[in-house]
Amino acid sequence: MTMVCRHFGVCGGCAHQDMADAEYRMLKRKLVVDALSRHGVAATVSDVVEVPPGTRRRASLKAKKGDGGALLGFHAAQSHNIVDMLECLVLSPALSVLVPRLREMLTSLLRPRETTNLHLTETATGVDLSFRWSRQNDSVTLAELARWATKLGLARVSAHNETVIELVRPSVRFGRADVLVPLDAFLQPTCEGEAILQTFVRDALSGAKRVADLFAGCGTFTLPLAEASRVHAVEIEASMLDALAGAARTTSGLKPVTTEKRNLFHRPLGESELAQFDAVVLDPPRAGALAQVQMLARSKIKRVAYVSCDAGSFARDARVMIDGGLRLGNVVPIDQFLWSSHIELAASFERA
Repeated sequence: MTMVCRHFGVCGGCAHQDMADAEYRMLKRKLVVDALSRHGVAATVSDVVEVPPGTRRRASLKAKKGDGGALLGFHAAQSHNIVDMLECLVLSPALSVLVPRLREMLTSLLRPRETTNLHLTETATGVDLSFRWSRQNDSVTLAELARWATKLGLARVSAHNETVIELVRPSVRFGRADVLVPLDAFLQPTCEGEAILQTFVRDALSGAKRVADLFAGCGTFTLPLAEASRVHAVEIEASMLDALAGAARTTSGLKPVTTEKRNLFHRPLGESELAQFDAVVLDPPRAGALAQVQMLARSKIKRVAYVSCDAGSFARDARVMIDGGLRLGNVVPIDQFLWSSHIELAASFERA
């Protein structure tokens, strides 16, 4: 898999493209092993499961108007300088092909020395583009954004979390459910990695009759699980919960899905609430889910599937659950951020 981009060594997006494949995989696995070791967690860590290059469907790019036009790309390593992207080996073809056209748009739109952040998401119905910049959403800017969206064939363009134009509603599929993607929704970085995680969670919780999906997002796990289990989805972002609930209502053949808007960092599900479930899914942000796993450790919950984007917070949380009587199964590192120093993982716990 070893490939070297023309920007490697300057761009801060990739740090390990020059490593031999076996050495690289050992490095990624070691990130998980070392994190577990620091918290005294003994576990079997599987070989790293990799997604292919050219599959990243989400990217946050930086742009600045220079003398020769707009620069568009990632920051340089340990710098705020922008590396003008001429190729990227991790982006999906749909995003890669869009980069030079976005540069043309930004050269027209941006004022001299003006900067902006762009967030791109490839969905089943087209690319969703979100802007963050210092200027206000004035009528001239909005009209220009709408014109370029039509010219580039984008599904939707938003600025400052307000929709500018929506030519097609961005959507993704979770299991058999089509989900209409809200603005700034969280999605897994690749469809391939998402499918690996969904299969892991479904297998880990096979046979569960009532599942709590905590930090549920738009339903990445809720909706596939609802094909066989009743699911209660808990999430702090109302827009994502609404998207999940809408998809559940319009998809035939699912078991009942309920939703709850709740800040699980401040109000984790307690022992009495957990008593109504026989399994739990956890997919927290990088900070982990310490308050919630403390409740899980005290509860009688039988099975937990934990999806983590930070090995350190996972190891801390795993220690708490193990001390509470849950047994840790295999830990599977999943590499959705190729050639970076970032690794995700999935793990299952069972109460003896």
